[in-house]
Amino acid sequence: MIKKVTEDEKRGPEFVTALERGLNVLAAFGQAPRRMTLTQVAELTDLSRGTARRFLLTLQALNYIDGDGKLFWLTPKVLQFSNAYLTAFGLSEAGRSVIRRLTEHIGESSSMAVLDGHDVVYVARVETRRIFSSGIEVGSRLPAFCSSLGRVLLAGLDDAELDGWLAEETFVAPSPRSITDPQKVRQKVIEARRLQYAVIDGEMEVGVRSIAVPIQDRSGRTVAALNIGTTAARVSLDHMRKVFLPLLREAAHEVERTMRDWAQP
Repeated sequence: MIKKVTEDEKRGPEFVTALERGLNVLAAFGQAPRRMTLTQVAELTDLSRGTARRFLLTLQALNYIDGDGKLFWLTPKVLQFSNAYLTAFGLSEAGRSVIRRLTEHIGESSSMAVLDGHDVVYVARVETRRIFSSGIEVGSRLPAFCSSLGRVLLAGLDDAELDGWLAEETFVAPSPRSITDPQKVRQKVIEARRLQYAVIDGEMEVGVRSIAVPIQDRSGRTVAALNIGTTAARVSLDHMRKVFLPLLREAAHEVERTMRDWAQP
């Protein structure tokens, strides 16, 4: 039986609700990356218009948000957080060049992502030059439960963490082939843990398949995942396992080395 964890159980006595609300206002612009009205921000954050307005004006005074009296939008100042995160994470230009070489070598798009709640967040991506573009870029989010990156990242959790993660969400299928039953998702994650890779075939989108491997720190903890994405029309599952997987693992080890080198004093 997977036990559900309540919000109150996650929050300690020092939890600052006002700060949570202010950060939710800022995060709303990431959920809907466009200029928004006060009413739209209030609806997205479940705040009253008056409360949302005060948070917006505070963030505007701090130069995280700008506005013209009707619409509000993020300023470049927010990029300091992403740049600082990637630097602290150790994803240097050397690490990005590994992903770039992988894409050029195999002729398919490759990405690196981390787990954030129930999503994977892309922290690096190199696409092939094709007429069709996936629309995925750095900062994009996808459901973890039905993506190869997500399965590998979830495989890095221990059993208790995984069960808690599974208990928190009702999974909505983005594709007719998506697995949404928590116990079946768990089986797929355990399989990915055993194999040290995950393959997704049509669960995110019919006709799209991908393969992912973990990226681990020096303690062996999974901190990110690296994948190759393609289509069923171009590449067979057998080819992915026999040809892509060894190249993907080699690239992941290179990224791990660049992260370790960066972390050394």
